[in-house]
Order: sequence, then C-alpha cells, then structure tokens
Amino acid sequence: MIRRSRKKRRLNSEINVVPYIDVTMVLLIIFMVTAPMLTQGIDIELPKTSAEPVDTQDDEPMIVSVDREGAYYINVGGEDETTPVSGQEVADRVQKVLSVNPDKLLLVRGDKSVNYDAVVQLMVLLKDAGASSVGLVTE
Repeated sequence: MIRRSRKKRRLNSEINVVPYIDVTMVLLIIFMVTAPMLTQGIDIELPKTSAEPVDTQDDEPMIVSVDREGAYYINVGGEDETTPVSGQEVADRVQKVLSVNPDKLLLVRGDKSVNYDAVVQLMVLLKDAGASSVGLVTE
C-alpha cells in the first residue's frame, strides 16, 4: 500500500472586501449623479441664525391662530379658541391685554396651507395693536 502524504491546508479566515468596495463605489457614483437632480427651486440666501426657543416668564402666552381659510382665533389663558373672530376684534383684544400686561408674549400659529399674506396681515394687526414683538409657533 502506498500512502500518500497529504498536506493539510490551512483555512483562510480572511474576508475578501473587494466586492464590498465595488458596491460602495457604485453607490457613491449613483448618489453623486442623482443628488443634483433632486434639488429643486430657486437659489436664495436665507439669513443665518441660531435661534433658541423663547424663554417665557409668563405662564400663559397669547396665541393668535390663522386657519387655512384665513380666519383668526384667539387663545388667552384657556379661552374658547373655536370661535373665529374678525381682524378688528383681534386688534382690540390684543390692545386690552397689552394695556394690562405690556410684556405679554404674543405667538402666531399659522396653518401650513394658509396664504402667506394672511399671516403677514395678522402680524401687521398685532403690530398696530401695540405688540413690540411677535413669535411664530412651529413644530
């Protein structure tokens, strides 16, 4: 009998990373080509700011809301906010509140689908009523 001597082969425990590098390169190229196509709109320069949330000493801010139809609602200290009010009534009530408490925090909540002009008109009403600063509520 002839014995063959077999050499035991060592197991290769290395991972071949070449296919992973190839896949990564293909994905990188795809993202580099498609990224400029996804950008839409016009070029504008927005102001840079590091806005912090408003720190309120007042427990109950006055919130004036604008719904998508442009109707105004006022919420002062748990008041009924479901009844729409006119622009003149908003100005009158804000003026009354600010005459008692001039440091009262005024916030504007606008529906995301409301016309931009409606929010600006509300801010003009508040400014005419004596509000020195108005905050915008966002999520």
